[in-house]
Amino acid sequence: MYDKVVVIGSLNYDVCLKLERLPEEGETNFADSVEYCSGGKGANQAVQAAKLGIPVYMAGCIGEDSSGDFLKKTVEGYGVRTDYLKRVPGNSGMSVAQSLYDGGIRASVVRGANDCVTRKDIDELANVITPETIVVFQLEIPIDTILYAIDMCREKGAFIILNAALPEDTLKKLDLFIVNEVEASFYGNMQIDSVETAEKEIREMTKRLGTACIFTLGKAGSVVCDGTKTEMVPSKKVQAVESTGAGDSFIGGLCYALIKEMDLFEACRFATCCSAKTVCKTGGQPAMPTLDEVMEIYKGENT
Repeated sequence: MYDKVVVIGSLNYDVCLKLERLPEEGETNFADSVEYCSGGKGANQAVQAAKLGIPVYMAGCIGEDSSGDFLKKTVEGYGVRTDYLKRVPGNSGMSVAQSLYDGGIRASVVRGANDCVTRKDIDELANVITPETIVVFQLEIPIDTILYAIDMCREKGAFIILNAALPEDTLKKLDLFIVNEVEASFYGNMQIDSVETAEKEIREMTKRLGTACIFTLGKAGSVVCDGTKTEMVPSKKVQAVESTGAGDSFIGGLCYALIKEMDLFEACRFATCCSAKTVCKTGGQPAMPTLDEVMEIYKGENT
């Protein structure tokens, strides 16, 4: 069925501050620790899929700076192929995140090289994208490039996943549309404030778009609809330390499960185990689990 994943998206050099509370306006307070790591939604999703043992290509741009060297080396260290990762003049993308002890997080992002992904870069992917390819998008590179890439992937017959929101005429070209409850409320017909409203809206959205949908509902879990069936997949009960990368871990796990020919609902249950493992550690990509680590909780609920 599917034999590889191509992630077209962002890479960021992340500075993660750990602190008890956010500073008030005009106040300076001290963080308890700092971590420097490879991030960006695109790179995170690629790394999680690679850590599960499937072939993954990362397509995007990094700067001609030391951060770019770090980002390339780090994702390659996790097994991600970087044949289509381009160096451009200037700085790489960067994020500064403030992570609280209750699991909350606030982040500011500088797009940097991520803003330099062009249609020409997408054309260079023509030979690697086939009907056996899962292609994953977010919204951290230029929108025009994403729209162009979705059209190309559609023509190639690839399985297209978008973890964000775009105009409906584009959403109808997808195979799987994944949004959180805030995004679903914006693009849907009602405020998503409960599992019941999520289930009602996801059925309507799936019918309207002709596209399978997943609504992620934070600590509650997620709702999945393939057009004929709707199911609530609850989150796993774990001792959360930090939420950094949890959503990206979910996407990477979903890609693995689809390559292993799980149906969409079972794939979502597997992906939920990935994100549950991720929130138990700090640091985004380093916190993302290997296949053996995921299986510790996935097998437990499937025996």
